[in-house]
Amino acid sequence: MGNFTVAVVGGGQLARMMSQQATALGVRLRTLVEAEDGATAQVVPDSVVGAAKDEAAVRAICAGADVLTFEHEHVDDAQLERLEAEGMPVRPGPHALRYAQDKIAMRARVSELGVECPRWAEVRTAADLAAFGDDVGWPVVVKTPRGGYDGKGVRLASSPDDVADWLAGLASGGVALEGLGGDGGDALLAEERVPFTRELAALVARRPGGPEAEIRAWPVVETVQAAGVCSEVIAPAPGLSEDVLRHAQEMAATIARGLDVTGVLAVEMFCVEGEDGVQLSVNELAMRPHNSGHWTIEGSVTSQFEQHLRAVLDLPLGETAARQPWAVMVNLLGSALADPRAAYPRMMAQFPDVKVHVYGKDVRPGRKLGHVTALGADLGELRSRANAAVALLRGDDETGVGS
Repeated sequence: MGNFTVAVVGGGQLARMMSQQATALGVRLRTLVEAEDGATAQVVPDSVVGAAKDEAAVRAICAGADVLTFEHEHVDDAQLERLEAEGMPVRPGPHALRYAQDKIAMRARVSELGVECPRWAEVRTAADLAAFGDDVGWPVVVKTPRGGYDGKGVRLASSPDDVADWLAGLASGGVALEGLGGDGGDALLAEERVPFTRELAALVARRPGGPEAEIRAWPVVETVQAAGVCSEVIAPAPGLSEDVLRHAQEMAATIARGLDVTGVLAVEMFCVEGEDGVQLSVNELAMRPHNSGHWTIEGSVTSQFEQHLRAVLDLPLGETAARQPWAVMVNLLGSALADPRAAYPRMMAQFPDVKVHVYGKDVRPGRKLGHVTALGADLGELRSRANAAVALLRGDDETGVGS
């Protein structure tokens, strides 16, 4: 341990919110940001502008730091391995990050660990996909293994024709992600379509030291999606038995240990509720603070951002118990207002109990601009108030804004 300096690759809202917890702990953040006026650069003076895969820029933020961590997975494994070989602690390490970067590698390893996941196959040709679809039933979900997020790089296919362009891309050397550029991988991941009744997320944090690599888990949450993007989180997930919630936490802990994760791990899950009981299966992984954990800032004794810093610095982990019976987090996805803060006077007057986080981003349709969180004992009332507060920030009804 040196001077409690953490280098972070990424300059979006996750590093921005991590900086708030770092300030409270007296931890110094040094961030690699994409732009001088980006979300994190606005609040972290010690920022370097550069690309995540620019080795010189990554080395610049690592100079004098105790540890290197990340707010996204779009990094170069080879350069991280070189840094590790030179003695720089990288947490999570590239050996773990590959499972968050490559969905096929993740599916294979999760299956090896005996953790439930949808039936899947690695496909390269129309014949491969047709055979899989005929086996599990159409339609199937097809994903580019690398690079996708928030619904990008995912399609529902009723036949190989629905991903013909991706298959053609494979034949010519690698599938490109629409709207993202770059290479989505040299194969496609095909999965059975799970008839889920809702989606859950289990967050855990793991540190490398402590008793048997200490792990702490937060209450399992329900996530509500809008067009492939998380719009609302309810903590804890309502209407599920303690056995089911405990099983979800155990699944996440098994993955954290099996993949040797250091820091926060978010495991997104499908939940199928029927006459035969409740079945859970793993959908996606993220090895960093995650949108489904933003409620922990106000709603948990230790937030996911503080816990991630504790974990990567190999400090004892904090208590994760909820502060109130319920927490509801609602994302602000786009706004009709040029600046959502114009709605503050009205919103804060109507909802003084709702906590607001705005990320300092330019307004674009559907963009994650911020979130609000409400805590209390009446779940229905909390959902209503949190969504109404976001509606004002979104400018759904501009009458009276600013009054």
